[in-house]
Amino acid sequence: MLAKMMCVTMPIIGSSMSKNRIFLSLSQRSGFEEQHIQEALATHWITTGGPNVDAFEQALENYLGNQAHVGALSSGTAAIHLGLILLGVQAGDEVLCQSMTFSASANPILYLGATPVFIDSETETWNLCPLALEEAIKDRIAKGNKPKAIIAVHLYGVPYQVEAIKAISDKYNIPVLEDSAEALGSSYKGQKCGTFGDIGVLSFNGNKIITTSGGGAIVTKSKELKDKAVFFATQSRDDAPHYQHSEIGYNYRMSNICAGIGRGQMEVLDAHVALRRKMHEFYVDLFKDIEAVTVFTVPNTDYFANYWLSAILIEPNKAKGIDREALRLAFEAANIESRPLWKPMHLQPIFEHYPYYGSNVAETLFEKGLCLPSGSNLTDEERVRIKKVVFDFFK
Repeated sequence: MLAKMMCVTMPIIGSSMSKNRIFLSLSQRSGFEEQHIQEALATHWITTGGPNVDAFEQALENYLGNQAHVGALSSGTAAIHLGLILLGVQAGDEVLCQSMTFSASANPILYLGATPVFIDSETETWNLCPLALEEAIKDRIAKGNKPKAIIAVHLYGVPYQVEAIKAISDKYNIPVLEDSAEALGSSYKGQKCGTFGDIGVLSFNGNKIITTSGGGAIVTKSKELKDKAVFFATQSRDDAPHYQHSEIGYNYRMSNICAGIGRGQMEVLDAHVALRRKMHEFYVDLFKDIEAVTVFTVPNTDYFANYWLSAILIEPNKAKGIDREALRLAFEAANIESRPLWKPMHLQPIFEHYPYYGSNVAETLFEKGLCLPSGSNLTDEERVRIKKVVFDFFK
């Protein structure tokens, strides 16, 4: 899921909240960014592309392994858009898309004049349901519209059911675009997320595990495909001494300044993952004796989650005034940001008239789910404030 919007709101000025706001997920500088930014300024590489971009791409390729090829772009949304183009999606085609995601996963389908077909979640990873996915494929084929691609998302950094989705992809010969916007640092059976799909996507928006202030990347399995993505991202300029264009192009290349930030952020990627996982452990311990709450956790040890955002499900109890929204408001009263889970795409006004397959898993998750402060820069004092709200709410 990609170029996801900033998970922050501004503090309420003039309210009774005297303590600083605790945000859901903020960026955190590493201290290594300045040297790469200064190098770009000193060498006059103040443009898209450049040495920092090349070095950032190499660092990502080294981190992901699996012979990945990475193209740094202006956003994760741009990466999804180009990924769909590389997979041959055109106007009139259908693209299967996980419904439980941020809208940036689905918007590029409409950019291309294609039709999104939304798929429900399963209850273990909250991601693309293999049963609903295969049901949709069979029905669309029966209707004469074989889908062109599958967009699968690692929600909140928890890997989707990789093997089941891959088996369906292979069975019907439909490629997977892997939206790993929230899952840099996550893995399944030791393989990094972002390297499972025919095309992978990363996001470096300001609320992610690492940031370039705004940016993303496309991950391919060959240099040729990466070079084609970069070609499209730089206005599809043909190899000629003058500006000549034989294909539609886009202004999607990452800037050399932003890539300098990314190089500095790569120095602390694993440390940030560890801190996010520590916050998840904090919530597991905090809610362990509260029966109404379930902390979203990987199903088994094959899954390694970065827990970009820690999330919980709250079983409503009208008699006690307990539900997701009541807890959100309790946090808000203490100047602490929390947020409902992504509202499923098939329930969104812009997408509600498109086909949907599944039951009500995604809808139920949205009704009961809440994302909690998860930043790598949260302090012990802030954790005490979070704990107090929870204890007061459930006492």
